[in-house]
Amino acid sequence: MKLEKLLVGFDYTVSNGTTDCEIKDVIYDSRKVTQGCAFVALKGFNVDGHKYIPDAIEKGAVALIVEDDIEAPSGVTVIKTENTRIALAFMSREYFENPAKELTTIAVTGTKGKTTTVAMMRCILETAGIKTGTIGTLGIVINDKTYKTMNTTPESYEIQQAMRKMINEGCKVMIIEASSLGLKWHRTDGITFDYGVFTNFSSDHIGDSEHKDLDEYLYCKSLLFRQCKLGLINCDDEAWQKVIKDHTCEIKTYGYSENADLVAHGDSLVATPGFIGVHFNTTGEKKLSLDVAIPGRFSVYNALAAISVCQHFDISDDDIIKGLKTVKVKGRVEIVEVPGEYTLLIDYAHNAVSMENVLSTLREYKPKRLITMFGAGGNRPKIRRYEMGEVSGRMSDLSVITEDNSRFEDVNDIIADIKVGIDKTGGDYVVIPNRVDAIRYCIENAQSGDIIVLAGKGHEDYQEIRGVRYHMDEREIIYDIIDGESNGNNSENR
Repeated sequence: MKLEKLLVGFDYTVSNGTTDCEIKDVIYDSRKVTQGCAFVALKGFNVDGHKYIPDAIEKGAVALIVEDDIEAPSGVTVIKTENTRIALAFMSREYFENPAKELTTIAVTGTKGKTTTVAMMRCILETAGIKTGTIGTLGIVINDKTYKTMNTTPESYEIQQAMRKMINEGCKVMIIEASSLGLKWHRTDGITFDYGVFTNFSSDHIGDSEHKDLDEYLYCKSLLFRQCKLGLINCDDEAWQKVIKDHTCEIKTYGYSENADLVAHGDSLVATPGFIGVHFNTTGEKKLSLDVAIPGRFSVYNALAAISVCQHFDISDDDIIKGLKTVKVKGRVEIVEVPGEYTLLIDYAHNAVSMENVLSTLREYKPKRLITMFGAGGNRPKIRRYEMGEVSGRMSDLSVITEDNSRFEDVNDIIADIKVGIDKTGGDYVVIPNRVDAIRYCIENAQSGDIIVLAGKGHEDYQEIRGVRYHMDEREIIYDIIDGESNGNNSENR
């Protein structure tokens, strides 16, 4: 593709060479520069891509997109622009031939609930036969394949590339988690989303490399509603009017408020062996009575967000009801089917706050016993271990202390720190250092009515020890243990 065809949507000057040159790819990582590419020098918090321009030239970059004044050989084109991140977004869009025009696009922003809301929407749409790809915390998901990403909202090149791949794989819809940092760093620039969703707002991501204060954090989230056609807003959240300030889109609302366009009411917790969730009804734009297969009353808000968007598609109410009743979010209070009269969950909770949130939610279901299996990450602040031990000891009927990503620490040292916290509570616990053995213990000792949480790994499928990542998927471990028990019973019967 000619360079001049990529330079659309942003202002620039040509300080060296010509735009009438052939570009084989658009690259922003100097380590990936190839012969004939355009190299976009990004300025990050820790790294300035301008430092690697000599390497890019040496590897064969024929065009450089920069913010600073630089010198380059006569055969290399230099494009100067005010913000190379904006340039990367628009160049990537053009390079992949503007895939957003061929998809229905949905973006979800908010402090909490993005991953779950995206999963709910995807489940509803795919139940209705609409193939949907997603981008977010769990990676890029297309069909049954997941491609890992570095950030919740990847760089703009990866987003545009993923959308083109979704189209090639037959997808009709793309849903993305639009993080505040993704919006701040222009990763979604160049896309006008069909739908933008706001879940909620609370303090998070404040720091030198993220947002300077809450005002900036909120402002960055508000940017989504200047680049979408229809905004679906949780009007029960205190910040909702601030987040739509200066919006350019049509606005619809959801919540418990009678003033919302989609209203929830009559929620109640639902629990049977192997299923815990919430039941509620909706009125307003959509009248439904439904169950959501994710525990906690906060699931109602995520479901409302999903319904608010999905009702605009040509799908039936039954598709919405079935989708929400069968939805799973990998590693987020994810129920794993087991043959016993107990409930087994996998969750990513790996600090005291997230653990307390999960356990307090599960306590509402009044289990016979709430059993929490967890460890703590090595080479991380010790206070996390004390706090996690204290939370589990206080809120669980039994804690099963084991390993997590111990990294370069001895797992027994980490466990000793966890015990400092749990011993303050007087809570019951057992120590089983090997995580597979700990999972087996939980399953073999489960009683009818128990809720068991395997906390810490969530969607991760590895265990990191001494600098090596070993494959470990807790779902596979659970099924191997259950199959082993089943085979053992069959052998005895024979």
